[in-house]
Amino acid sequence: MLPAGRFGIFPLISQFPGKVVLGLDDRHLDFRVLVEVRDLGMGRQEVAASTIVKTHNWLGRAYLAIVIPFHRIVVPAMLAQILAK
Repeated sequence: MLPAGRFGIFPLISQFPGKVVLGLDDRHLDFRVLVEVRDLGMGRQEVAASTIVKTHNWLGRAYLAIVIPFHRIVVPAMLAQILAK
């Protein structure tokens, strides 16, 4: 479980056993990241992340276009931080 408040730069929106929702809303876009940890048995776990983004204007769409190529780097790094906690 994460402490209440923030995880890195991301505010904690909600937390349930095995799931956390992080996110941020601003004038340009709103986003949510759902991180789920599933117990597979025999000491194994599966970690999954899902991202939803709603853009509000051209600046939000431009930002998203810049970020998408780095998404496959950022999300695994974020998951590694969560697992280290």
